[in-house]
Amino acid sequence: MAEKKKKSITTSLIGVAIGFLNGIFGSGGGMVAVPFLKASGLEAKKAHATSIAVIFFLSIFSLWLYMGKTQLQFTEWIYYIPGGVAGGILGAWLLPRIPQKLLRRIFGALIIFSAVRLLMR
Repeated sequence: MAEKKKKSITTSLIGVAIGFLNGIFGSGGGMVAVPFLKASGLEAKKAHATSIAVIFFLSIFSLWLYMGKTQLQFTEWIYYIPGGVAGGILGAWLLPRIPQKLLRRIFGALIIFSAVRLLMR
């Protein structure tokens, strides 16, 4: 019972961290969510899939909050949806087919690329 309570507290704290980062960075907080989820004991592929599910709901909530504070124009974001859906389908199809070690390397390279790009601005 104590182990279950400890896991519940840990997962709640991870949820707070992911939600906070998603609110600041947008859905890019998902990149941060994966290491947190892996640290909680999920294998890499489950951490990626879980991150997508968590970020989906957090993004809807963040969108709702931002809509009340900014002028969000439908015409500014609607054109990204078809490509995003196609990319999501492709990613979901590829995820179970990519070896875990390769997935870890791709994810690490993406984080390094993003960090370097951010620092160069």
